[in-house]
Amino acid sequence: MTRIAVNGTTLGTESFGPEDAPPVLLVGGTTMLSWPDALCERLAAGGRRVVRYDLRDSGASATGDPDAPDYTLRTLAADAAALAEALGGGPAHLAGIGVGGMVAQVAALDHPDAFTALTLAGTRPVAPGPTDPDLPDHDPATMGRLFSRPMPDWADRAAVAEYAAAGAEILGDDPAAARTRAGRVWDRTPDRTPPVQLANQLGTVFARLDCAPRWRERLPALALPTLVVHGRHDRFFPVGNAEALARELPDARLLVLDTAATALPTSGTDVATIAEAMLTLR
Repeated sequence: MTRIAVNGTTLGTESFGPEDAPPVLLVGGTTMLSWPDALCERLAAGGRRVVRYDLRDSGASATGDPDAPDYTLRTLAADAAALAEALGGGPAHLAGIGVGGMVAQVAALDHPDAFTALTLAGTRPVAPGPTDPDLPDHDPATMGRLFSRPMPDWADRAAVAEYAAAGAEILGDDPAAARTRAGRVWDRTPDRTPPVQLANQLGTVFARLDCAPRWRERLPALALPTLVVHGRHDRFFPVGNAEALARELPDARLLVLDTAATALPTSGTDVATIAEAMLTLR
């Protein structure tokens, strides 16, 4: 674990693989633990320097006021470009998951010289909030179950982990993996106050973040080779979002994981499949 000062902030990072290998930069969604250890290790074994990092207001990165962030989506995109430069080794393969995938799209559009390739996992080509008519929205029944639950006691690690496990079951993800990840996120959260815990566990800062202007209409001009990864059973961002995203990009490959839902798999053949597909990009 290393904290790196870039773009007027400090970002928590973790590296896998040799420092002189071609870099792969993994944008947290919102914490770096959205990227499974097994995938990071596979990419490193394939000859890459893998660096995953926490977005602002999460994990080991700088924490301000998650209820009133003093930065925008464009700031987070600039963070990614500045971090790629700080790492050295030339332009990086940039990968983002969920809201991190939105950061990655804008970063690649605004700072194309900083990156050689793009991986977008479990995301869509528009900001959080109202969606475009051709993009399938969150599954209403699933969202009703997910957000009607009472919040846990954020000072109770076990309660937070169980809350995450129950949410994963609703989404069709692995409850055991979600329980473990939530515990690790809780351990890395800088304090136990509800706004900071919510920003770490649920990424709620994005509900308050200025994500304007739209970027979807700019995607056809993005020349980077791109891998779009999505779970076929994703109920949060249904797979039609990935299909639309891949259509917008001129050099995109769509990889649909037939047994996955919202979260990236933490083990099994899907991890190898994702790693192999990412390694074929520059």
